[in-house]
Amino acid sequence: MARVLVVEDNAANMTLATFLLRSAGHTVLSATDAEAGLTIARAEQPDLILMDIQLPGMDGLQATALLKGDASTRAILVVALTALAMKGDEERIRAAGCDGYIAKPFRYQDFLSRVAEQLAAVEG
Repeated sequence: MARVLVVEDNAANMTLATFLLRSAGHTVLSATDAEAGLTIARAEQPDLILMDIQLPGMDGLQATALLKGDASTRAILVVALTALAMKGDEERIRAAGCDGYIAKPFRYQDFLSRVAEQLAAVEG
């Protein structure tokens, strides 16, 4: 299975995402802010990063831009995990470099199938 980094400042969302990912057999790394997420991404090279957009300090879009601008982390898939679900938000998120988008609150079946789709795209 995959190594997934979850960057999420909301404890309930982190707990749920971690539980669902582990139940599907994935190894989960976690960070509660963008700076810690960047450090972990560079050190651990996860297969996928689930990035909250609204984070304290640096937001998820800034962090994604830094990851995609760095040769050592450019290839890591970054999927936005966000409550920003208004018209135009997905386009803005993808324009910032995110490879995918999962709106919160998410249904667990949809969440796991979207994660699996993203990972299959990399492996395939």
